[in-house]
Amino acid sequence: MNNKRARIGITMGDPSGIGPEILVKALSNRSSFRNAHLIVFGDLPYLDQAQSLLGTNLLFSPWDPEDQKQEEGPSIPYCGRSTASEISMGTVQAICGESSLRFISQAVESCRSGRIDALVTGPIHKGALRLAGISFIGHTEILAYLTGSSNPMTMFQVDALKVFFLTRHMSLKQACAWITKERVLEGIIQTRAGLERLGHRLPKIAVAALNPHAGENGLFGDEEKRFIEPAVMDAQNQGMDVHGPIPADSVFHQAAEGRYDGVLSLYHDQGHIATKMMDFEKTVSVTLGLPFIRTSVDHGTGMDIAGQGIASPISMEEAIRVAWEYAQLRGFPSANQRAERELNHQNRYKSDCS
Repeated sequence: MNNKRARIGITMGDPSGIGPEILVKALSNRSSFRNAHLIVFGDLPYLDQAQSLLGTNLLFSPWDPEDQKQEEGPSIPYCGRSTASEISMGTVQAICGESSLRFISQAVESCRSGRIDALVTGPIHKGALRLAGISFIGHTEILAYLTGSSNPMTMFQVDALKVFFLTRHMSLKQACAWITKERVLEGIIQTRAGLERLGHRLPKIAVAALNPHAGENGLFGDEEKRFIEPAVMDAQNQGMDVHGPIPADSVFHQAAEGRYDGVLSLYHDQGHIATKMMDFEKTVSVTLGLPFIRTSVDHGTGMDIAGQGIASPISMEEAIRVAWEYAQLRGFPSANQRAERELNHQNRYKSDCS
């Protein structure tokens, strides 16, 4: 890791939620990522609206990727429109779903072309996406489509605890039925690759159990015996330092104490509860398996408090800091490498930026 001034792109998220507010608050307090050069992907009227709410006076200027002097100037570059439709704060709206996708698309294009080094995403609303006729469930699916990535993996990080997810947005019943030896093994392999990319040379991995007490030898379920244990044994035979299945009521604590470098969680809430109980505001979502590093706040659009000026920016600040740190690791392609790849990739969305 070095101390280069990495370019970090930040999407505003849904304009009618707390995204613009927490973004402006984070930009006003840059002590934890002062060496990062930040580019905002969002429309100026929504930024100005957040500033009026908060009483801040940040200066935003249209981003010119070719103007290096802009990076040292007093203004914060933004990539978006200087005019925008009026919206109702705290309301799910189609126009906000359309805007959310546009911000993400512009930022991904800039990442792929090498103009920015990492991406931080503000919260978007699934309902707004649906109203706009957008079929993607969330960020991960959008990013996978825009980058042509076949199987990106979500990791939650809070302090020393790193949790990877075998399944994400599906019902608990579906997640349990989805677990097979082959999929658990693939999850272990992806977890190892992700930890290595994040700087762990020989990562030590734990696999969470599905059932209470890891099934208690089949008394409380046989998924451990049928699928999880065989997958762990296969991974061990391939030379991986992996352990489990370990009961979920203890494995996350053990990893937080440093016994493991990462934990493979088998379903959504299993890992979410563990990380958010440890520190809700400082939990950061990291997406691996993309051509670039992507981090995100670990909370929603906060429609119930949007426009009140009370949303905490801590998760956004932490997401920016983590993105800046990981952008400097050698495990991620350089801007030049990504720019070369982009020459062979046809963009699916056009940017409004120059």
